[in-house]
Amino acid sequence: MILKCCIIDDEPLAIELLESYVKKTPFLQLEASFTSAVQAIERISKGDIDLIFLDIQMPELDGMEFSRMIEGKSRVIFTTAFGQYAVDSYKVNAVDYLLKPFAYTDFLKAAQKALQWFELSSGTGEMHSPDKSYIFVKSDYKLKQIPLDKVLYIEGLKDYVKIYLEDEPHPILSLLSLKSLEEMLPDSRFIRVHRSFIVQGCKIKMIDRNRIVFGKEYIPISDTYKDSFAEFISRHTPLSNK
Repeated sequence: MILKCCIIDDEPLAIELLESYVKKTPFLQLEASFTSAVQAIERISKGDIDLIFLDIQMPELDGMEFSRMIEGKSRVIFTTAFGQYAVDSYKVNAVDYLLKPFAYTDFLKAAQKALQWFELSSGTGEMHSPDKSYIFVKSDYKLKQIPLDKVLYIEGLKDYVKIYLEDEPHPILSLLSLKSLEEMLPDSRFIRVHRSFIVQGCKIKMIDRNRIVFGKEYIPISDTYKDSFAEFISRHTPLSNK
């Protein structure tokens, strides 16, 4: 698989170094280099760029702002001399973060991570298998496979989600919005019951006074989602019990 990439950096020497790294990486194909994000907007908007090596601190439009404007399949690897942006980079779903100055070995690891991302997603930008039997999420700077048949429920906490699995003492923590994760899940199996919770229907063993019981944990069913949840339950309830 070949990833089409471009470089955006306001330092000519940084561009030159990145270009040399891209050229020696067999699965990368350099499409263009730009000294400002504004210059790159028209090229990126064509939608055929897979990977963007993007500096953060630039005049006119900084890399973090630009990354929030990117639509479609393009993914970002940030390249910057300022370490304080590391957490922010994951909030915009960056593939990786390279702190200048970095060696080719660091560059290659980040590029391979991007390659793995695209191979797993089959070019769709969604980390799930064709039969929806599993998804991949980023946790502890790694991509982890989550078998859907093991998921009990998912809790959203601001910019994070906690994925609770059967027979696992601790949830998997991922820097991802609950909405983004919801879009990856098959709606025939998973349902939103609260602005902070998604549950897997077949794992529900008991409902007690508008709360779903998972062992010692109680998941609230909010008024906003009460009707859709009731319809979901009705589809799985024998007529004689309704």
